[in-house]
Amino acid sequence: MALGTATVPYEPRFDAGRICLDLLATTHPVERLDSLAPLRAWIAGSGLVPPGTPLAHADAAWLTAFRELRGCVGQLVRGCLNGEPRSYERALDRVNDLARAAAPPAPRAVRGEDGRLVRELAGPPECAALLATLARDAVELLTDPVARASLRQCEGDNCPIVYLDMSRGRRRRWCSSEVCGNRERVARHRRRAALARA
Repeated sequence: MALGTATVPYEPRFDAGRICLDLLATTHPVERLDSLAPLRAWIAGSGLVPPGTPLAHADAAWLTAFRELRGCVGQLVRGCLNGEPRSYERALDRVNDLARAAAPPAPRAVRGEDGRLVRELAGPPECAALLATLARDAVELLTDPVARASLRQCEGDNCPIVYLDMSRGRRRRWCSSEVCGNRERVARHRRRAALARA
């Protein structure tokens, strides 16, 4: 590996405002759900399951199913953003089918090692139940006129992230001020500096 080309470990992002939009963010800047380890990390980090929930039973079929749902939700969300919500009937049918599945096992309170109450699931979560939770979140987002009106595409260069703009005044421009916003500010500074030198 050449000097300066080490890859930074991927930290899943959960800042889009809805869990189904956070799932969409796993494609940027490259495919993030490329194996079971990142999928398990994303499921745990997203709050779909309580911390420490064993996910060893997740297999390659889970990876395929999560990526398929992500594609369907992406088509529907982008259709709403582009003013073409009727363009993706197959994706809508699939999301609705997935939303009908059973919910994950009920959470329960148990004593942790230190005696405090912690949340755990009454049984192992199944893929269909987790997908149903995500699909229901997408259905709620797409059928809520206020949430739908708050959908925004990041204005950062080549950033496909979609988020809910819940800022005061609804003027948020970037998926992350620290990432895309900072890149824009640096680029603006460089343009001004280049003009000043010319």
